[in-house]
Parts: sequence; structure tokens; C-alpha cells
Amino acid sequence: MLDLKLVRDRPELVRKMLEGRGQDPGVLEGFVELDLKRRNLLKTVEELKAQRNAASDKVAELKKRGEKVDDLIAQNRELSQRIKQIDPEVAKVEEEETKILSIIPNIFDESVPVGDESQNKTVREWGKVPGFDFEPKNHFELGEALGLMDFARASKISGSRFVVLRGALSRLNRALIDFMLDLHVGEHGYGEVWPPALINSQSMFGTGQLPKFAAEGFKLENFDLWLAPTAEVPLTNLYRDETLEPGDLPVSVTAYTPCFRAEAGAAGRDTRGMIRMHQFDKVELVKVTRPEDSMAALETLTGDAERVLQKLNLHYRVVLLSSGDMGFSSAKTYDLEVWLPGPGVYREISSCSCFTDFQARRANIRFRREKGAKLEFAHTLNGSGLAVGRTMVAILENYQNADGSITVPEALRPYMGGLTAIGVAP
Repeated sequence: MLDLKLVRDRPELVRKMLEGRGQDPGVLEGFVELDLKRRNLLKTVEELKAQRNAASDKVAELKKRGEKVDDLIAQNRELSQRIKQIDPEVAKVEEEETKILSIIPNIFDESVPVGDESQNKTVREWGKVPGFDFEPKNHFELGEALGLMDFARASKISGSRFVVLRGALSRLNRALIDFMLDLHVGEHGYGEVWPPALINSQSMFGTGQLPKFAAEGFKLENFDLWLAPTAEVPLTNLYRDETLEPGDLPVSVTAYTPCFRAEAGAAGRDTRGMIRMHQFDKVELVKVTRPEDSMAALETLTGDAERVLQKLNLHYRVVLLSSGDMGFSSAKTYDLEVWLPGPGVYREISSCSCFTDFQARRANIRFRREKGAKLEFAHTLNGSGLAVGRTMVAILENYQNADGSITVPEALRPYMGGLTAIGVAP
């Protein structure tokens, strides 16, 4: 959430941000009108309180002189009653202001390209596009041909956009989770967390999923609980309503969770296979830092996610998202896009973002630089390290062989019991 003072004092900056994100700045007009109304109400309250205080002083003075004070006491009661009547109006206006603030996105960093997705900027690439002496297949063709990827039975159990994995692919999924966690904990210094997968609304609000993206979540009936859309939510909310003391920052934590999202992307896009699922697995990276350290931490976090792809020898590119293409809460985002030979396209496999103090204000995450120092809002960051299902997709397509078998990347073989190939031996 943006600082109320920023929106109040610098509305043109907020308007420019909304326009840069391709959003209607009209919402700001409603806020300005409400804030003017709130100020006028508060001014009226202050004036009434001043009158009441003056009347109270007069009552005390007249009592000392033994004069009648009944009229002044009646006037004071009337003033108090008018103040009581205005207080609920102020509260209602402030509630409306908060509702508007809760749907205004973050101010994007000055290094972010302004415009829609056509303005996204590729900042670097790693590896090379693999060559094949045969026509490479899509992952779902490979998985189904091996009898290890079953969409039909998943649909029978749950509906569309679910999958059942069997045998070696089921083990590969588990291997990827362990490999990613071991890498981030052992080499990158993250603390491992095993968080709940059911999240309350306050936590969903804290990281920006609510209220704007309520339609994209799965909510439990009769409970104030949501299925986790990403481990970003429980990991960041570990520190909600807390003050981090000197020496606590930076925080670096990682976790695996199953993730659930009702919205599965653009209609008609990626309707087959494992690219857009209602349920998917992900290893998440979260950092909490001091404000002056957050942009450098974004570079580090992005590099940590990249290392997974490098160890798996998967070609990818890093894309700096434009103002109109990045997420609601983000101030700056890098997407990692892995190459998929089947369709011959890049697909996002990780999104790494710095949220500045936007989430910290919503979740009330503060820190103290030194003992006795004033409290400040921390900066939060997160990134996928990586999306497990999409990493499997990339492995199947990049490591496929002409006979339909899949070579197991060397980095994963210790997690696969030494297995070197899935299916017919290469």
C-alpha cells in the first residue's frame, strides 16, 4: 500500500504511475475528493472541540464567581453531541480512503521501462538454444507417450488444468523440489521454512493478493482461509505486525508449497500441458531488507534463481518488465524466461520482484536501525526459485531424444537414484 501522505501530497506522481501502468487514474479523483471531505470534517471537529474547551474554561471561571452556568453546560453538551455525530462520518470516509488505497498499485522504479509488454527489455541471456536432428515434441506429447503424464484421469478426478504424474516423472518432480531447496539453503544461504498452505485473508491482504485479485484465488467455504497462491504469502507474513531489531536484517528464507490459482492466464492460451495449471508446485525465495539495500538484493535474488537454470544447463533470458506488464505490488521485476523447443518459444519460469515498502505497509513489517531508533518500514522481495512444473516442462523438451526418452540432467541424478534417462535408454 502506498503511503497516505504520498498520495495526498504528490497526486501527480501517483497519476503518472497509473498512466505508466496503463490504468485509469480516475480512481485518484475519488481519493482526492474523499481526502478533502475528511480534512473538512476534521477541521470542523477541531473547531467544535476548541469551542467546547473555551466553554469549559468559561464554566470554571463563572463557577468561581458563583454565577449561573446552566446555559454554558447545555452548550457544551450540544457541542459534544455534534462531535460524536461527526466521528462516525470521519471513520467512514477513512474506510473509503483505505479501500481506494488498497487497489492502487505500487510506484515503479525509475529504471523500469514505461509502456506495455512491447517495452520489456532483455538484459541478458545464458546458454544456447539446443539443436536437434529431429522435430522436437511438446512436453505433453513426450509425457503421455511415456505413460507418465495423465491429464485424462486428472480431469476425471478434479477437472481441467490438473495432471497426474507417475513413476519417474513423479520422482523427477520431487527431485526438483529437493534440488532447489538444497541449492538455496546450502549455497545461497536461505533459511528453509515449511509453512502452512492455508492462508487467512489478512495475510493475503498483506502481500497484495486481496482485495484486487480475490477472483484468482481458491477460498475455503465457511472459513477465512485461502489455498496458498504462492509461498510468497506465508513467508512474507511470517513478519507481519512485527518489528525487526538491529541485526535481524537482511532476512532470506525459502520454502516449497503447492500453489493454487483459479485464474489460468489468457483464454485459449496454453490450454494443453503443464504451463497453466490450477495446482502447481513452486520453491519460493523471499527477502526482507533495509530500504537502501533492496535493489541490490533484487539482483542477488534474481541471480539465485538463475543458478538453478544454469546448473540444469537450460537456456534462458532475463527480461526487465515494463511498467504496464509487471505485478500490482512490484516496483521492479525481472522475469526469467526459459527456452521450450517444442513450441519454439520462451516461457516465464520465475518472476523476481522488489516491492519496496509497499507490502511492508500493508503487513506492518517494520525495523529499527539501532536500539531506541525510530521505526521504519522494511522492504520486501520475492522470486520463484523456481516454478517446479515449468522446470520439468523445460527438462522434458530440452533433454528429449529422438526415441522419445528423456536424459536426466546430471545435477538431478543423485536425486533420482542415479537414473540417467527416463524411458528408453538414450
